[in-house]
Amino acid sequence: MENETRLDELKGDRPENIDASRCDLHTHTQASDGMQPPEENVRLAKEKGLIAVAITDHDTVAGVKEALKAGEKYGITVVPGVEISTRAGGKDIHVLGYYIDPANELFLSRLEGLRETRALRNEAILSKLRGLGIEITLEAVVAGIGRELKPDESIGRPHIADELVRIGAATDMRDAFNKYLAEGAAAYVSPPRITPEDACDWIIEAGGSPVLAHPGLYGDDQLVRGIMERGAFKGIEVYHSDHEPADSERYLTMAEEFSLIITGGSDFHGARQGVVFHGDIGSVTVSVEALEQLKKVAGMLRQN
Repeated sequence: MENETRLDELKGDRPENIDASRCDLHTHTQASDGMQPPEENVRLAKEKGLIAVAITDHDTVAGVKEALKAGEKYGITVVPGVEISTRAGGKDIHVLGYYIDPANELFLSRLEGLRETRALRNEAILSKLRGLGIEITLEAVVAGIGRELKPDESIGRPHIADELVRIGAATDMRDAFNKYLAEGAAAYVSPPRITPEDACDWIIEAGGSPVLAHPGLYGDDQLVRGIMERGAFKGIEVYHSDHEPADSERYLTMAEEFSLIITGGSDFHGARQGVVFHGDIGSVTVSVEALEQLKKVAGMLRQN
């Protein structure tokens, strides 16, 4: 595949530079660990002047239907997506899927299994916290969300972090992750998960284009390279809120080497304790050309 989106076209993508051909391809909603309903993500994207926004919740497509409806309301393209949790090389690896069929029954069943794994992980985290003398229950975490969870929504680590802050065990979200929830921290738990290759296959079978999420967060480019070699990836998230310019340049080179679509997004989750993690909607964008490439590949995969 010919990659037409170049570094000089994509770098410097910040809100003041957004025009009507830009897309944020990585946002989360209340369907997973985001703070806002899907419609609000779409409204904000429109307000920022974006042409498109992707809804990529963790292991669920529960927010896609509402977002698509909001896209019609606000006159903005909404990309149905997902972010699948996998494991490779001793690290949690995330795989984004774009233009998946959110009604694909096999895919929905597979995602349900992943959410069950996530639920077991949450219980193990809470057990570790209690072992550290921090009395915290799942019921308290759910109550802290302030609304009833839908059957296909799930609890994430940010929800647990919120409760840790509320009870005074951490000063803020970052402190909660650094002390307890981040990889290597006191209550970190990583259960057995599917491989990135499996996630690629699932996404392709659901009619979508698989993309490796935020490779710079894994701190191991050899691992990233191996994942690229083994999986049927169609793209790589070169631009992300937590990538430094040097990271983006390295992954641009890797994208060219493996003939991958160059994608990017804010990884917007909303604000907790007044802090936006990882970035605000529209703070990292790519051109509509990348979106067209993802859609084209997904269409070709569905025909095969």
